[in-house]
Amino acid sequence: MSLKDRRLLLVHAHPDDETIGTGVTMAKYVAEGGAVTLVTCTRGEEGEVLVPELGHLAAHDEDDLGSHRRVELAAALDLLGVGDHEYLGGPGRYRDSGMMGTPSNERADCFWRADLLEAASHLVTTIRRATPQVVVTYDDFGQYGHPDHIQAHRVTSYALSLAAAPSFRPDLGAAWDVPKVYWTALPKAAVQRGIDAFVAAGGQGFFGLAEGEDLPWALDDSLVTTHVTALDQEPLKMAALGAHLSQVGVENDFFRLAEMVGPEAMGIEYFRLVRGDLGPTGPDGLEDDLFAGLI
Repeated sequence: MSLKDRRLLLVHAHPDDETIGTGVTMAKYVAEGGAVTLVTCTRGEEGEVLVPELGHLAAHDEDDLGSHRRVELAAALDLLGVGDHEYLGGPGRYRDSGMMGTPSNERADCFWRADLLEAASHLVTTIRRATPQVVVTYDDFGQYGHPDHIQAHRVTSYALSLAAAPSFRPDLGAAWDVPKVYWTALPKAAVQRGIDAFVAAGGQGFFGLAEGEDLPWALDDSLVTTHVTALDQEPLKMAALGAHLSQVGVENDFFRLAEMVGPEAMGIEYFRLVRGDLGPTGPDGLEDDLFAGLI
């Protein structure tokens, strides 16, 4: 398979998730001539606004944060070079659900309460159009338990099965069976190394974690199969993260980490292969390419 024949589809819940979790991965494959498609499930209407002058956009005030975050996401994707982007079902079809137990999570139009078949059908159309060899989304816990991340996992899993069935909605395009599927991963050892390096460089209070605190949202290292290391793309990732200003502010710990630790902190992204065969691995036992083993 030539570099230009590589086709990657990523499904993320909100604007900025794509950059935080897979920014260098997207930039790397774009730079190598591959086709990268991003699907964003909501506009992030319930996000916490971290810039005071934008506070009026919040859900409890003017409730126009979704429109603003569309602009931020477009700027971020322009920096990363990703030109093929869709909102699931169209912009605003599914609203950010907020956290479990909040009023926003009870809204009939929130993504958490979306009809699974309807939402998956929208994604089937994209899968059959883009014909990716690799799909990336979250694990069944949504990596850290956010309802929209969990729903993105459910919708993607269902859509992958439906897209491969010739008898399902041929009007949505020809059947396509994706060879490799990955879930994003934050391995415990890598997270701990980042925290230790941050502390050693003089940092304190990394994302509110107490010293020695367990990392329940990090994944056991034995389950991680793959890393994408693209240190040369890390500056683009950080610039794209900065484009999501309403959500990261100007003194976010991601920026502090990158400055104090170096490009290794944000320039390596990890994944867990859940469909397909593991390709060739390096001395660390991990693949270094999402397309490893595909011909």
